[in-house]
Amino acid sequence: MPDVTVDLADRSYHVLVENGALARAGERIAALGIGRKFAVITDDNVARHHLEPLAASLAQAGLESTTHSVAAGEASKSFATTAELCGALAAAGHDRSSAVIALGGGVVGDLAGFVAASFYRGIPFVQIPTTIVSQVDSSVGGKTGINLPQGKNLVGAFHQPRLVVVDPDTLGTLPSREFREGFAEVIKHAAIRDARMLDDIAALDPASTDVPADLIARNISIKARIVEEDEHETSGTRALLNFGHTIGHGIEAAVPYGQLLHGEAISLGLRAALFLSERRAGLDPQDSSRILSLLRHFGLPLTLGPAVESEVVLDRAARDKKFSSGRIRFVLLRAAGDAFVSTEVTRGDMADAIENLREEP
Repeated sequence: MPDVTVDLADRSYHVLVENGALARAGERIAALGIGRKFAVITDDNVARHHLEPLAASLAQAGLESTTHSVAAGEASKSFATTAELCGALAAAGHDRSSAVIALGGGVVGDLAGFVAASFYRGIPFVQIPTTIVSQVDSSVGGKTGINLPQGKNLVGAFHQPRLVVVDPDTLGTLPSREFREGFAEVIKHAAIRDARMLDDIAALDPASTDVPADLIARNISIKARIVEEDEHETSGTRALLNFGHTIGHGIEAAVPYGQLLHGEAISLGLRAALFLSERRAGLDPQDSSRILSLLRHFGLPLTLGPAVESEVVLDRAARDKKFSSGRIRFVLLRAAGDAFVSTEVTRGDMADAIENLREEP
């Protein structure tokens, strides 16, 4: 089965994509040689479905583990939860010779990775993502972090995992809405780097959680190659992964918690970015329609209600990390599969794109 390498010199690691990999994770983790004692950080929902096979696999491989579960949801990405977890790890006897395993979706991965980056000034960690978003995107690349009231992921660290274990079978336990929202990131990857993938995505059945391992691996490869080019987002290449995220994150931060899932907000952000790509980069409207039809195929939202004020979205977006010294760095498409970072998008452009979301596409 696919095994993607993220080549970062002495920080390189493998991403194993294999059905049934969760039950065999202990063997792969033991082979890393990063310790014998592991802190498994997960959430209440994931633990019910996937903790037992992982714990059994670790024990079978001769590894000791403790479990630390947090409440499911974005609210757990906080300083308070980070402090609680670090205290729990210390109380359980973990030290600089221990390692962390993140078992869950993007929230768990970001949070557990930040704990690993902070505890004893940094200990190794392994990602075992269990959602589409985390499998194709957030588990790879080393971005860890927590949220502030002012915005998502404003506190964090670059801390690369030592291994990522992706088991597509874990997707079968996701509720339909949580499963489908992840395809906003899959569609984003195709839009920025692999237009041929758009047809493969269109062929998927949104009602089925049986996602081909090779499709997941292709997404991971796109992310891996970009991370290799620009690990710490200094050259601008890694910013391409933010296509749809500037306005998407602004919308996500502007609505009450839980009203929109991350991928749902990104879907709206993608539509806004396509609008601006047509205006500022000459994107063919047929390319826009093709991408919008995929978002619609997975039941993702494309229209923003009047209750979400444009000025609030713009204010939240302006606090996002994608702004540099107050300047907007906005990812646009010249064509499907051909993305670039523009500094020509204005606040007025963004306001127009948000207002365009009020209309049916």
